[in-house]
Amino acid sequence: MKPSALYQRVVDVCEELAKFTHLVRGRADYLTDRYSERVESGEKLSERVNQRTL
Repeated sequence: MKPSALYQRVVDVCEELAKFTHLVRGRADYLTDRYSERVESGEKLSERVNQRTL
């Protein structure tokens, strides 16, 4: 690629991606934890709440 404004922009984006990757390495569990996946279904909640024994 010839030196140009586009080349500089591509280099900037690559640098930012490398920085971000370095900052978040090892934190995949935190970053991929979603509320929607943790919410109990109504059926499971009903089973848990209506237990006969503890």
